Amino acid sequence: MFDPVFISVAVAAVLIVGLSKAGLLGGLGVVGVPLLALVMAPRDAAGMMLPVLLCMDAVAIWMYRKECDWSLIKIMLPGAAIGTLVGWALWAVVSDAVVLLMVGIVTLLFVLDAVFPLRKKLEGLPPSKPWGSFWGSIAGFTSFISHTGGPPFQIYVLPRRLPPAVYAGTTAFFFAIVNTAKLVPYYFLGQLNVQNLTLSAALAPVGVAGVFLGVYLVRRIDARLFYRIAYWLVFLLALQLIWDGSSRLLAG
Repeated sequence: MFDPVFISVAVAAVLIVGLSKAGLLGGLGVVGVPLLALVMAPRDAAGMMLPVLLCMDAVAIWMYRKECDWSLIKIMLPGAAIGTLVGWALWAVVSDAVVLLMVGIVTLLFVLDAVFPLRKKLEGLPPSKPWGSFWGSIAGFTSFISHTGGPPFQIYVLPRRLPPAVYAGTTAFFFAIVNTAKLVPYYFLGQLNVQNLTLSAALAPVGVAGVFLGVYLVRRIDARLFYRIAYWLVFLLALQLIWDGSSRLLAG
């Protein structure tokens, strides 16, 4: 059945993530699953988004194939693997209401970090391996639950002050590896079902187009006003998700 609201929200969510992959919207790609959670179950949203993310990761890796700080990835990946396994273990025992609440909290923390950035307090510090493993595990866990691993990753990596292209490449390779590792558990959890894969196939071109559009626009627009409006909208979205998740928990 044709649902214009669902289609509009799904296209907007995937397009935002695609633009973020290109570096246009920064960390706002975290809004993808939370936005989709307004029109579909959050677990289904995560399952549908994974193949789309992998398509976008492939484009981003191709664009930044020579730009990557592998030392940071090596520090963060072991923690990310642990976070992924924890997310897999908890997936079967948490309800959709809990997932919705967790997505809302992660989204809210993202907005708060944008206003009161923890990462600025870390600037100039050496890349501590335990600290990197910790944020890598948080990134792996939140990425598994709702593809919202960007903020924890940024808290550790942004203070390193990498050149923009190297930062983009490091981000692309890290999440390409993490997202690929999620394929097996998502399959066994039933998230890569026919319905989700059909939606993924339909939306993947939108995501890839968003990456290329972002590359074209990134140096051509002044995004300051956009960011101000966008962060307010994401803040309201986070509150809505927290309210919905809390209400379902109390009602259940």
